[in-house]
Parts: sequence; C-alpha cells; structure tokens
Amino acid sequence: MRSESCDIFCKVVDNYGDIGVCWRLARQLANEHGLNVRLWVDDLRSFGKLCPEVDAALGTQHRRGVEVRHWGADLRAVVPANLVIEAFACKLPESYVMAMAAQQQKPVWLNLEYLSAEGWVDGVHGLPSPHPVLPLTKYFFFPGFTEKTGGLLLERGLLERRDAFISDSGAQGRYWQGLGVPERVAGELRVSLFGYENEAMVELLRTWEQDAHLVTCLLPEGRSLPQVAGYFGLRDGKAGEVWQRGKLRVHVLPFVEQERYDELLWACDVNFVRGEDSCVRAQWAAKPFIWQIYPQHDGVHLEKLEALRARYAEGLPPEAAQAVRDLWQAWNGGADIAGAWRRFIGQRALLAGRSKAWAQQLAQNNLALNLLAFSRQVA
Repeated sequence: MRSESCDIFCKVVDNYGDIGVCWRLARQLANEHGLNVRLWVDDLRSFGKLCPEVDAALGTQHRRGVEVRHWGADLRAVVPANLVIEAFACKLPESYVMAMAAQQQKPVWLNLEYLSAEGWVDGVHGLPSPHPVLPLTKYFFFPGFTEKTGGLLLERGLLERRDAFISDSGAQGRYWQGLGVPERVAGELRVSLFGYENEAMVELLRTWEQDAHLVTCLLPEGRSLPQVAGYFGLRDGKAGEVWQRGKLRVHVLPFVEQERYDELLWACDVNFVRGEDSCVRAQWAAKPFIWQIYPQHDGVHLEKLEALRARYAEGLPPEAAQAVRDLWQAWNGGADIAGAWRRFIGQRALLAGRSKAWAQQLAQNNLALNLLAFSRQVA
C-alpha cells in the first residue's frame, strides 16, 4: 500500500542545489500523488530564494501543499512519516531514528543520492543498508539516466507546457518584455549563463564580444555575477542592469523561483547550467546546453562530466559529439574555450535535434513514480 505521509530531510549545500531538488520532489509527492509531505530544511533563508513565500522566522508553515519545517527544532516529539527520505546523505537526528525504530510498522527509509550518469549507478540503485543496531533498513535510491536507476524529476505536463511556450511567439515576446529584454534582431543568439566562478569566463565573454552577431547573455544573480561584472570594469552588479561591449550584451536577472527559471531555459538558444538541479532542467528544456559540474579536489567530477556527456552525445555524428566534449571540458577547466565555443555553435542545429530526442527518452523514467513504486515494494 502506498505511503500516505512523507518526511524529507534536507541540509542546504551550495545555497540552492540540494534544496532545489528536495523542493521539487516535495511538491510533486504532495500535489500530484496526494502524500502529506513535511519538508525539513536547516536553512530557510536560502530556501526563500526558491520559494519567496517562505518566512525564515517560522518553524512551521504550509507552502504550496507542503508542510515546511525548520530543521533546527527538537525532533524528539515528532512521529515519523511512513516514508522517510534522507536527501543526499544528510544525517538524520538520532532521536528521529530512534522514533523510527520504535514504530510497530517501520517506515520505509530512503537515502536519495546525488545524480550521476556513471555506469556503476545501475548496480547499486535500490540496494539495502541494514542499521548495525536498530531494526531498520535504509535503501539507496539513485536518480539516473537508465531504466535501472530511479530516473529524473519530471512534473506532470511539464513538456507539454514547454512545447506550448516554444511554439507561441507571443508568449515568448511577453516573457522577454517582462524581463526588460528587447526584441530579437537578425542573427542574434540568446544564452543563459548560470554557473560557479570559472577560469574560462573571461575568454568566453571576449569570444562573444568579438562575434559577428549579437550575443545576448541572460545572467541570473549568483556566483558568476561578480566575475562577469569585473569583465566590464565593475566591482559587482545587480538585477536590472545591462552591460554591452562589442557584440556582447549582458542582462542581469534577479534570482527567480524555479518555474520562472524553466521559462528562461525554454526561451534561450543555448543554456549554461551548473550542479544538479539546473542541469536536469536544461535537459527538459530540449536546447543545447553546457554543464558546469561542481568541482571536487580529487578530480572525480570530470569522470561524472564525461559520463553524462557520452550518454547525451550518443548517436551524434563524430564532429558534433566532439564539439560537445570540447566545450564541456573547456568550461570545466580545459583549454581553448574560444575554439570550442565556435565548434559547438557550428553544430547547433544537430544539437537542438538531439536535445529534444534526449528529453523525450528521459521522460519515460519518472523519479517520483519510481520512488513511490519502490517504497510500496519494500514496505
């Protein structure tokens, strides 16, 4: 029988990445599948960037069908839900674990892992991890890109909304007007840029500045903003500002809630994204994209980068597949980003077609549906 209640525990890392995934999952389980969901978050102030209605001063509040709890309170009196999701190996409070063990019918306990396209994920998804002392078993639930993994988060009707937006020039025009971005001109390329600090940034901006056609860069407020501002001789920037040099024009956008970010990805021609959540959304957008993976000191992130690149580029002609590899590597610490960008954009038509087919392929494996089916199976 399906679990009727769910506790999701999330520690905010890198400001928005982990909570972005958890917030999407919480809303989908609550609003599409009818679960009573409590989302436990340790940093409500950062969460408020994704959900402006969140009041960081409140310990308990209901937002968009989800009960939001501040994970700083004493949890000893809390009765655990039927389904408990420990997101990204955040450690559950010991008092809560003891309460889980005391339940006559033990909750289903899942550790929602980070996303990876690496082949080993297929073999470990769903594996049990019995507690060394208590009568509890935790299961590892891996998002992923094959049928042997948990799939990806995809809200009901998202791809239909995307297609309607992309086919409606009036809707796109109103979207750009709302951001203060002028109408397109002939040959113009629109690129969203959401990322971490990057050694390749200056060379990429210089390449766009020297392009034969206008490159409009849509830059959400975030960690890339000071670096881009520095290219224009500024110390920092803020939403609403517009900077131009040569053929490069930058519009600084406010950090927006998740649904508005989807529209930005849909409206642009090419998307630079980072981390996990925005990377998945770029794939649903079905536009050519460049992924900046979160860097790790031992370099293993580059293996994860290549694993996704290889899956995404599968079936492309060799020249197009190589163009993706060159630019992804250059943006993640490689060399010659100017040449890599030109080769990538030269393959844009092929990459656009592949991106749409890739999104359709991934849509067959829905994480929320898989998670609920798995929880029923092991309950």
